[in-house]
Amino acid sequence: MNPLLQSHLNVNRREFFGRSACGLGTAALASLLARDGFAQERKPVALARESAGGQPATKRLGGLPDLPHFAPKAKRVIYLFQNGAPTHADLFDYKPKLKELHGKPVPEEYTKGKRFSTMTGNPQGKLLLAPVEPFAQHGNSGAWVSKFMPHTAGIVDELCFIKSMHTEAVNHAPAICFFLSGGELPGRPSLGAWLSYGLGSETDNLPGFVVMTSISKGTSCGQIFYDFYWGSGFLPSKFQGVKFRASGEPVLYLSNPAGLSREVRRTQLDALAQLNDLRLQEFADPEIATRIAQYEMAYRMQSSVPELTDFSDETAATLESYGPQVKEPGTFAYNCLMARRLIERGVGYVQLMHAGWDQHNSITTELYNQCRDTDQPSAALVKDLKARGLLDDTLVIWGGEFGRTPFIQGNLNDRVKWGRDHHPYAFTVWMAGGGVKPGITFGESDDLAMNVAKDPVHVHDFQATLLHLLGIDHERLTFKFQGRHFRLTDVHGKIVKPILA
Repeated sequence: MNPLLQSHLNVNRREFFGRSACGLGTAALASLLARDGFAQERKPVALARESAGGQPATKRLGGLPDLPHFAPKAKRVIYLFQNGAPTHADLFDYKPKLKELHGKPVPEEYTKGKRFSTMTGNPQGKLLLAPVEPFAQHGNSGAWVSKFMPHTAGIVDELCFIKSMHTEAVNHAPAICFFLSGGELPGRPSLGAWLSYGLGSETDNLPGFVVMTSISKGTSCGQIFYDFYWGSGFLPSKFQGVKFRASGEPVLYLSNPAGLSREVRRTQLDALAQLNDLRLQEFADPEIATRIAQYEMAYRMQSSVPELTDFSDETAATLESYGPQVKEPGTFAYNCLMARRLIERGVGYVQLMHAGWDQHNSITTELYNQCRDTDQPSAALVKDLKARGLLDDTLVIWGGEFGRTPFIQGNLNDRVKWGRDHHPYAFTVWMAGGGVKPGITFGESDDLAMNVAKDPVHVHDFQATLLHLLGIDHERLTFKFQGRHFRLTDVHGKIVKPILA
C-alpha cells in the first residue's frame, strides 16, 4: 500500500477544501504574499550591506532584503531590563525639594487626575519621601547619581540619561510587555523577535536573540518571568528568544541521548529534515520551517555553547571587574559577562532580565541588595565593551518598566518598612554606545520627580529611537496579521533626535 495515496483516498470533505486552498491556489497565494510582504519566510542567505563609508557591512543570515533602511549606528543590543521598576527618585533623579518636603503631604496639583495602582488608590494625603541615600555629581558631565550606584557613577561620561520617560501601564506585566512588544497584552512580537525577523543574524552557530534571567538572593519582591517577554507573537516562532538557563545545561535538550553519537544524530537530523521538508512543500506552514531550522541550530549549538560558557580564556582582571558573582551561573554578573561573549560571537540582541526591584516595603533594605548585585556588573559591561572596541556599535540599555512614587508607601515612622509604589508618569533609563551621545542628560521631571516637565519620551518614542539606531525606519518594519500591518511602535513613536550622536 502507498501511504500517501491512501491518505488521499481517506481525505474528508473539510480536508479536501483545506488542501485545495493550499494546492490549486498556491501560485496565486505566493504572488499575493510576495506583493504584500506577508510572512516573508526565506532560507538563510548572506546579505552584504553597505556601511556609511561605502565598505561592505557585516554579513547577515536571513532578514528582510530591504533592511537596514539606512546605515546603522548600532549593530547589536544588550538590554539590561530591571524587572519591578527601579526607583528613579533614589538612584538618578536628584530633587532637593523632595528632601525639603520630606514627611509632608504631596501637593494635590502634582497628582490630580492621575491613576495609580490599587495599593495607592487615592494619593491625597500621601507623604513625600526623601531619597534614602545622598546624591552627588560625577564625571565631566556632572551627572547626579546616588550613593547606591558608585560603579555607575564612575561611567557617567559614557552614559545618556533619559529622565523624562513615561508610560501608560501601572502594573508590572502589562508595563513590561508594553516596553518589549509595544502592546500591554501578550500576543505581539517582542523587540528581539522583530530584530531577528528584520535584520537576521550574524551567526548560524548561536541564536540571534538570547535571553537570560536573574534575581538577587533572598529578595522578597521578585517578579515572574513570563515567556511572552521574549516571544515571537504572530511572527514565525523561529524568531522568539532562546532562554539560557541558570542551572544545568544552558539550553534544554541540547545534548544527545545516552549512547547516541554525534554522527548518528547527524544522520537522524538529515532524515528528519527531508520528512519535514516534504510536509513544508505540501502545507507551506512556516512553523515547519521553524522546526527544521531549530533542529539544525540545536545541533550546531552542541559545539558552540560549551565554548561560550567556558570563562577560562578571560583574564583575572576582567573577571574581577564584573564582581564576586561573575562565575556563578544565574547571577546578573555572570549574565553580563555572557552577554559580552554572546555579542562577540555574532548574537544581535541579548536581553538580561533581573527581578527584585518591586520595593513596596523594602526600599531601605532590599534596594541595597539590588544595587550591590547589578551596579558593578552593569558598569563593568560598558567599560569592557569600550576596551574591546565594541561599544561604538553596541547599544546598551538599562532601565525598568516604570518608576516608583516620590511619596511613601507605608508608615513614615517605621523606616525598615519604607516603600514606594508604581509610578508611570516620570522615570529614568540610561543608554550607552551604539550611536547615542555620551555624557548627557535628556529631559526633566518636575521638582518632586513626579511628572515630566521637559522633553517627554514615551515608550513608543524610545522604541522608534532604538530601531533608528539600528538602521530601521520604525514605520516601515511591519508584519501583516489578521488584515492589519502591525509594527513595534503601533501607530505612534517619534525619534528622539537630540540624543543621537
